[in-house]
Amino acid sequence: MQRKQHNAEFKAKVALEAIKGLKTVNELASEYGVHPTQIHQWKKQLLEELPGIFSSRRAQNQKEQEELTASLYQQIGQLKVELDWLKKKSLGLSLAHKRLLVEPNHRQISLSRQCELLDLARSSWYYKPIEVDPYELYLMNLIDQQYTATPFYGIRRMTAWLRTQGEVVNHKRVARLMRQMGIEAIYPRPKTSKTAEHPRRYPYLLKGLVIDAPNVVWSTDITYIRLPGGFVYLVAIIDWFSRYVLSWQLSNTMDVHFCLVALEQALQLGQPQIFNSDQGSQFTSEAFTSYLENREIAISQDGRGRVFDNIFIERLWRSVKYEEVYLKEYRTVSVAIQSLGQYFEFYNHQRLHQALNYQVPAVVHFSR
Repeated sequence: MQRKQHNAEFKAKVALEAIKGLKTVNELASEYGVHPTQIHQWKKQLLEELPGIFSSRRAQNQKEQEELTASLYQQIGQLKVELDWLKKKSLGLSLAHKRLLVEPNHRQISLSRQCELLDLARSSWYYKPIEVDPYELYLMNLIDQQYTATPFYGIRRMTAWLRTQGEVVNHKRVARLMRQMGIEAIYPRPKTSKTAEHPRRYPYLLKGLVIDAPNVVWSTDITYIRLPGGFVYLVAIIDWFSRYVLSWQLSNTMDVHFCLVALEQALQLGQPQIFNSDQGSQFTSEAFTSYLENREIAISQDGRGRVFDNIFIERLWRSVKYEEVYLKEYRTVSVAIQSLGQYFEFYNHQRLHQALNYQVPAVVHFSR
């Protein structure tokens, strides 16, 4: 079957929806009739190219700059008018209803134009929606719960455990799902997560270090959050001494950009002497490490596959999963954002920590 070619406008539209983060990649794939991998690629491409759009060097002098600016404003204004008009034309119509309104044999209005007027992705009319494999999600949820309980389970042991639950799976499938979820066992094993293409290596700086005050060491990690229509990723930054969650972000793709947003938010509250992470591609990327180096923050990275090098954020994930995620069924990304926001507010300001002498993290963090 010939691969469907998508125009730039369609790719940009899907990528912008992915960047909004209000739907999982699987939900967007079903809505627009494209493969999830394409959405990952388009979102990444758009995020990487956006800075260049605002730093264009096409204008060589002041006059050209003014003409370019005026032209851009005119194009943006016209585009806004057209988009507002198209939205009104299709106001309140469901995707199924829009599909029914398309007349493929209309003599005067092309199929492409009809889809444009209805604000309907042409591929949504051509293709049947891609359904999320419920069994895959079921397996991922099982893996997530068991990994939270036994983070030392690697691919082989996780495969064996799934078989004890009556699931007929092989280690290759389990490896793929664990890689997709961004998890690995606590001991060195064959690679199931990618580092950056040319990562810089940083030593582990926390061994034997006395941490007796806030903002000495911060650490970060990413975990998997399940949803009925797919899944999202949660990143958080925590202060080692106070256990205070400085920032967090959700994303429907596991890229560096939402990690940078979390880092920027955390740095508004202070600055650590050392920032610790694992060797995931997000945290070994040039964008992330240079952000820290430019602020003269020492970078520490866990040993390969050694989750306990970053023990405090692993404990945070256990708390988040057992006290929040597993007790609730988030129906949408928006619900997940709202509910997790309430939980982290509780975690920082109300939840008593035994390791903190039964104080709350906010009191410990801001009283020093």
